[in-house]
Amino acid sequence: MDVKRVKQILSSSSDIEVRYNGTSIWIDNLNEDGKTATVHLRGPLEERSEVAIGELKEI
Repeated sequence: MDVKRVKQILSSSSDIEVRYNGTSIWIDNLNEDGKTATVHLRGPLEERSEVAIGELKEI
């Protein structure tokens, strides 16, 4: 995924499914470096991780 698409997803009111390593996640924000994003798993777990946006896949 690229920076432009991450920004579009973040500003969208739609529920856009994104996966990281095959797991459905929410993108919380694009980090200042423009190469990573803070994400968390969909569901009850609120653990946040920093991941490379190139590893995110839109479903």
